[in-house]
Amino acid sequence: MTGLFITFEGIEGAGKTTQIRLLQDHLLSQGKRVFTTREPGGDPVAEALRAVVLAADAPVTPTAELLVFLAARAQHAERVLRPRLQAEAIVLCDRYIDSTVAYQGYARGHDLAWVRRLNDFATGSLTPALTILLDLPVECGLSRQSDRNRMEAESRDFHHRVRMGYLSEARLFPERFRVVDAARSVEAIHADILKAVQEAIRSAG
Repeated sequence: MTGLFITFEGIEGAGKTTQIRLLQDHLLSQGKRVFTTREPGGDPVAEALRAVVLAADAPVTPTAELLVFLAARAQHAERVLRPRLQAEAIVLCDRYIDSTVAYQGYARGHDLAWVRRLNDFATGSLTPALTILLDLPVECGLSRQSDRNRMEAESRDFHHRVRMGYLSEARLFPERFRVVDAARSVEAIHADILKAVQEAIRSAG
């Protein structure tokens, strides 16, 4: 892999979409080759799986939910992520492996070691160089949401477990994670993200 893989994580309403767009615009203005994508999705097959698993009224069991997300990720990693990275792009991805650990592991209660192994299998061990975790209180994030899919409509306790899961992962993998306070202004958040990304670009040489 010769590109740079950057993922964005966070609870619902953390502002990932806004920050990814701002970062993309900045990098493009610097003449960088940038590709933006999301999970689940980013590919026709993965987008179809997204529609199934996130539908508001979908009677999806926890185990089926985990496996559908992993199937979408396997398709996305092979068909989208690896080709863009091999083409030397900076790839910005809205959610990736850490979402599954936080949501299906910490919040749903699946064994964490098992979820990590499944992620590794689905992606062929493709790991981000940098993960931006946009962190803010659950109440603040949910208040920003209007139309809610099945995951967004979960209980506040569920989303608290997701947030604590993310923060636990950030402590476990400090070399990859950068935790950014997402309760501040859009501009302040963007400035912190730019600093982290510039460091990652320098490290990648």
